[in-house]
Amino acid sequence: MASKVMKIGIMSKEDYKHRTIAIAKGEYKPRKNEPKIWFESMESLGQVLSGQNQKLLRLIRDQHPASLVELEALSGRKKSNLSRTLKTLSNYGIVDLIKEKGMVRPIVNATDFQVELRI
Repeated sequence: MASKVMKIGIMSKEDYKHRTIAIAKGEYKPRKNEPKIWFESMESLGQVLSGQNQKLLRLIRDQHPASLVELEALSGRKKSNLSRTLKTLSNYGIVDLIKEKGMVRPIVNATDFQVELRI
């Protein structure tokens, strides 16, 4: 399986707001290679890509569970905890949650991460 690299940026909330306004006004055009996902701090990035969540991502990548019930059994985590975690990871585009036949199948979108930090 080829690596899927996701670029992640770290930028203060204030700087992100200014950037977004500049984009909306047409004063700034994001470069093609800029991160599409931004976090306010390394701490917030660390919460989303914690060791436990990295382990979950590897499990999904390697085992290809067909449902959350199957992932619950594989991971030993409760379904409510998994749902919350996967929703967060999905909001950042790290996983896709595919609804099929009344079940939700998680798919990992990124296996490698590059972090760009602006201070």
